[in-house]
Amino acid sequence: MKRSVLYIEDNEKIGSWVKEELEQRGFSVQWLLSGEGADEAVKQHEIVILDIMLPGLDGFTVGKRLKKAAPAVPILLLSARTSIDDKVEGLQFADDYLTKPFHTDELVARLEVLIRRSGGTRPERIVLADHIEVDPEAQMVYDKRTGEEIILTGKQHQILMYFLRHPNQVLPKEQIYEAIWNEAYITGDKTLMVHIRRLRQKLERYPNSPEIIETLKGIGYRVKL
Repeated sequence: MKRSVLYIEDNEKIGSWVKEELEQRGFSVQWLLSGEGADEAVKQHEIVILDIMLPGLDGFTVGKRLKKAAPAVPILLLSARTSIDDKVEGLQFADDYLTKPFHTDELVARLEVLIRRSGGTRPERIVLADHIEVDPEAQMVYDKRTGEEIILTGKQHQILMYFLRHPNQVLPKEQIYEAIWNEAYITGDKTLMVHIRRLRQKLERYPNSPEIIETLKGIGYRVKL
């Protein structure tokens, strides 16, 4: 079951981008351009992403109404405002506050935390190539053929989870490296390639003919779900 998000954002460029990113990562998103009708829609969702700067009623007013309509549904506020007063006002009813600009990885991580805290839907286990099972909540990887846990190193685990946060996307090696090592990629560096080769040895039935981590020559890698 997909995790269900009510997203309220009047900026169409930002809204379209966030909706697309979340849907690629397994969320179901209802996007509204204003707070009109949101107090009914909120009852159908697990979490709310709410922009503060809205036409008509501002996000603070809309958020208070949503919390009254569905007290158990967590609200994540988005805003370009960074003042302490705004954050304090927002957190009187909201469960978290994220300032713009933001990275979608951080947004998704915050959503996952809020859903878990609220007792929302437990993330389903992810099956890769019929024989690998990943439990996102427990952060564990299993071989379905034996039922045994596959022990990954820290970097191997980070790389796999990064792929799973970007399913079906072609990821340039530079992007993966910089996300995992948090430093600029240097052309010709083989570090990522070595880690992926070792990760394949643990996950793939036939590491020389990978089913899970696909190489797109000259571009990067992709994991299909």
